[in-house]
Amino acid sequence: MSFIKTLFTAFASLFTGSVVAQNVVTPPVDFYTLSFKTITGEVFKFDNLKGKKVLIVNTASKCGYTPQFKDLEELSKQYRDKLVVIGFPSNDFGAQDPGSNSEIKEFCELNYGVTFMMMDKSSVKGANKNPVHQWLTDKNKNGWNTIEPSWNFGKYLIDEKGRLIAFYPSKVKPMDQEILNNLK
Repeated sequence: MSFIKTLFTAFASLFTGSVVAQNVVTPPVDFYTLSFKTITGEVFKFDNLKGKKVLIVNTASKCGYTPQFKDLEELSKQYRDKLVVIGFPSNDFGAQDPGSNSEIKEFCELNYGVTFMMMDKSSVKGANKNPVHQWLTDKNKNGWNTIEPSWNFGKYLIDEKGRLIAFYPSKVKPMDQEILNNLK
C-alpha cells in the first residue's frame, strides 16, 4: 500500500506540480539532527531552526528561474518571525551554477540582495546528493516523500516541528499563494 501511495503522489505531482503531505507525519529521522556547511564554511546545526518553518530551495545563478532569488528574499523578510529560507546552490541541472561558493555568494548579494542563509554548493539529486536532500527525498527519513528536485529552484517546506509538509517544483514562485497559505 505504501508503494502505491508513493507512486500516486509522484504521478499526481506531474499534473498538479506541488505535492503536499496528505497527513503530516513525524519523520522517522529527526530533521533537527541534520547539519550542513554554510556558503562561508561554518557548520550550521538544524536544531537552531526549532519552532520555525523552513523553506529549502536548490538554487542556481544562471537559470531561467534565477530571478526567484528576489522573491525568496522578499519572502524571507516578510515572514522572518516564522520562516527561515535556506538556499542550496547546486550545479546538477544544466551546469547552471558553475561558480565557487564565494562567486555564488557575491552574485546573490550583488544582483538580488540576498541575506537569507545560503549553504555550501552541493549535489541535490542522485547518488551524491547532500545529507539534507537525502532526508528530504527518502520516505524512510522524512516519513512520506521520495520526490527529488527535477530542476533548479525546487522547494521543500518543513513545519515548526521538523515535519516535511510540502514540495513545490520550480514553476511555483516563492510568493505564490500555494506557499503563502502554508505559512499562515
